[in-house]
Amino acid sequence: MKRVSWFSKIDYPIFGFLDDHNIRVTPKVVAGNIDYDRSYTGRRLRALRDAGLLEQDDEAFYTLSDLGEEFLAGNLSKEELEALDPEKAENGTDEH
Repeated sequence: MKRVSWFSKIDYPIFGFLDDHNIRVTPKVVAGNIDYDRSYTGRRLRALRDAGLLEQDDEAFYTLSDLGEEFLAGNLSKEELEALDPEKAENGTDEH
């Protein structure tokens, strides 16, 4: 997996879990399987959703988006990944 500056350490195990298990998941399920705090896992799932790498359905379950699958397949450039930073999109700026 490519290293992305705005990713947190937890994001890599999240993607690893979702890559291994193509299922709908809650933060509690992910946290229990990657050994992280549920509330922190939930925050990171929301950030990855906001970046377009995950989707969240009406029942609050998360799945990989098409873009997330492209990331896991190695089809996104580092520049494309950096441009997905949800904080930049939220603030409308390129500064951190």
